[in-house]
Amino acid sequence: MKVMTARDAKNHFGEFLDSAQREPIVITKNNRPVGIMISIQDAAATVLPEMMMDKEPGYDAWVLEKVTSTMRRVDSGETALIEHDEAMQQVRARLKARFSKIAA
Repeated sequence: MKVMTARDAKNHFGEFLDSAQREPIVITKNNRPVGIMISIQDAAATVLPEMMMDKEPGYDAWVLEKVTSTMRRVDSGETALIEHDEAMQQVRARLKARFSKIAA
């Protein structure tokens, strides 16, 4: 996965867009990841389609129930939240696995 600073993305926006068509790009600011840019084609095939496409009826209620249920489990100690760095590692691993399937 390519990494680009926010400044470079701004100053080389055309290159930034072209690169995003080929692979996901992690955007950093002050040496910390702050965002990710993927092509619309990749977005349609990832875990993000609900953010970019029409939702099915009842989707928002389903998400609310899932979040509420998870927070109840966290509050009761049944499960725990994970740290940001671990969450980012998991996201990167899932994206890498997803994109390797698409490229194959």
